[in-house]
Order: sequence, then C-alpha cells, then structure tokens
Amino acid sequence: MSFKLKEITIFTLRFSAYGLAAAFLFLLIKHDNLLQNISFPSTFKPSHYSFNSAVESAAPAVINVYASRLYQEREHSVFQNPLLQRFFGNPSESTQKRLNSSIGSGVIMNKAGYILTNAHVVQDAQNIGITLNSGNQLQAKLIGLDTDTDLAVIKINLQNPPTIAIGDSSKLKIGDIVLAIGNPYNFGQTITQGIVSATGRKRRGISFFDDFIQTDADINQGHSGGALINIFGELIGINTAIVSSSGGSEGIGLATPINQALNVMDEIIKNGEVVRGWLGIEAQALSIEKIKGNIKVDGVLITATIRNGPAENAGIMPGDIVLSIDGKNTNSPEQIIGMITKLKPGMSVKIKILRGWEERGLTAVILQRPAIRFPL
Repeated sequence: MSFKLKEITIFTLRFSAYGLAAAFLFLLIKHDNLLQNISFPSTFKPSHYSFNSAVESAAPAVINVYASRLYQEREHSVFQNPLLQRFFGNPSESTQKRLNSSIGSGVIMNKAGYILTNAHVVQDAQNIGITLNSGNQLQAKLIGLDTDTDLAVIKINLQNPPTIAIGDSSKLKIGDIVLAIGNPYNFGQTITQGIVSATGRKRRGISFFDDFIQTDADINQGHSGGALINIFGELIGINTAIVSSSGGSEGIGLATPINQALNVMDEIIKNGEVVRGWLGIEAQALSIEKIKGNIKVDGVLITATIRNGPAENAGIMPGDIVLSIDGKNTNSPEQIIGMITKLKPGMSVKIKILRGWEERGLTAVILQRPAIRFPL
C-alpha cells in the first residue's frame, strides 16, 4: 500500500514539473501579445513613468535671473594705524565700488511679460537680467516686491513670450508627485523630482505669511523663484527656500503656493506693492484654558504691542486677551493676522478684549503694515 502511494506521489510531481515548464515556454513565446492585451489604469500606463511632456510644456517659461548691486566699501589702509598717523598725518578716507551679484530663477506668467520670482533675488538690484530657456538674454524691470511673502514681479519686453499653465495649489495632496525647475548654482536649467511632503507648512523667519508647500524635490541655491509643477506641467508653487544645515538640499524644500503668489502678483501689478492692514501686536495662542466661572474663554493672548502703534493707541495692553474683532471671534494668532491684513489702512475696527475678568470694547484705527527687509 505504501509502495503504491509512493508511485502515485512521484507520478504527480513529475507531471506537475512538465506542466510548469510548458506554461513557462508558452509565456515566453506569447510575452508581447499578453502585454498588449493587459489593461493598465490610466495613471499607471508605462508611458506615464516619464514626465517629459510636463517638462516640455513648462520649462520654456522658467528663466534664469541675474541681479547685480553696486555698493561702496571703505578701504582700510595701513596708514589708519594711529602710530603711523603720528608721522604721516591722517590719511583721507577713500571708498571703492564693489559689485555684488545674485542668481535665481523666475517664471513667465503671461503674454504681457510679467515674471514671478523671489524678493530676495532682486531686492536693491540696480540691474536685472534674464536668460530664456532658448538662450536669449534680456533686461528686466522691477515692478514691485513683497518681502512679507518673499515674492517679486519683474517684467520683460518680448513679443509672444513662452508662458506656463497655472494649476490650483489648494488641490494638492500629500504624496503627489512634483517637479522643481530652476537654475541651481548657475548650472543651467535643471529638473528635480519629488513628492509633496506637507502643505500649509509654517516656518517663521523665511517669510511672514508662511503657508509653504514642503517637498523633497532637490532645491538648491539658484532655484529661488523657479517653478514647482505637477505631473501635468501646471505651476503649483514658486520655489522659495530650503531648510538645511549644510547650505545644500537635504530633502526639505519650501515653495509658495501659486494661489497665494497670484494674489500677490495681481496686487503688485496693480499698485506696485501689497497694501496690508496692521495692528501692531505680538500674540500667541492661550497656553492654558482660561476659565471664567464654568465658561471656557476662547481668544488670543497679547504678549506685546508696538509703541505708538494702532493697538497701543487704542488702549490694548500686554496680557489682554482679544476675544473678537468686528464681531468675529478670534482663536489663533494666524486668524488675527489674516483678518487684520485684509483691512485697508484708515479703517476703524471694534475689538473686544478680556482684561482680568472684565470685558472691554475698544476701537483701533488700522495703519499700513511696514515692509520688512532681507539682509544682504
């Protein structure tokens, strides 16, 4: 009985091996026909593993920006030494002109020749030149800049310039594939690829109104002002900064969302600047729940006021809690900033505060927000 079972087992294994070998030969012969009959989802077709079509449509509108600044530097002579001055007298002060240059990138936004770039690329520049993807070089004019968002608008005179398709940054999802286009280290136009690592990223010190797209696409010096595009070739961000301990890309790049950048660009083209309301406060979220009886207090804690600013002139003091502005409840510093910056200078606003356990109503006159400057 056991001998018969052994024969049956050997017979089964032998013919299974024959069957697998025959199936392998069949697949080898019919390989091409089988692949043609397989239906891939549209987003996973083999042709979509290349982003060439996206790059070809967007890259011509991304340009290199060269800004130069002329400044005077005091010369230090050996005759400035007090000991030598005893013998040769006080030498006349002399200065020498120095030329400082910076490189960056920009994106041609429309047929009128308006270009979006970063404010830190062109601030205080006496001369701005651009190089198109085709190699043509042109002079550019500064229309205006907004240091609060580190954005600037420059303009070229060129008939029918290449432009870029505009996407919607509000539709970005974490994990979406993105491509960064720019001129790193003046190496020439370069494309790098990554994903959206985060949206709405806050990092004070880069720009005041932080709302960055974070990506691991390589962004280096010279990428500033360049394009961040999606796989369809649509502009969804302006490359702005990196977070790095070495000065080079370490996988944390930041781009300004195009929806925000378009609003800034329109303001600059219309007014030459972005006009924002200003209250003159420093604020933070309440670190603990402040309880009044059995009622939780929602508001924003004022930590400082600017001397002679609208808040101080209205009677707001450090330690006050802002409960509402013009009847709208406030629960975060970002919300207050958003509300105030949308107001026009000269407008009066009613502010409800809590001082101790006493609610008070105050009126402040909004001023124009002072511009910040980047160190050069």
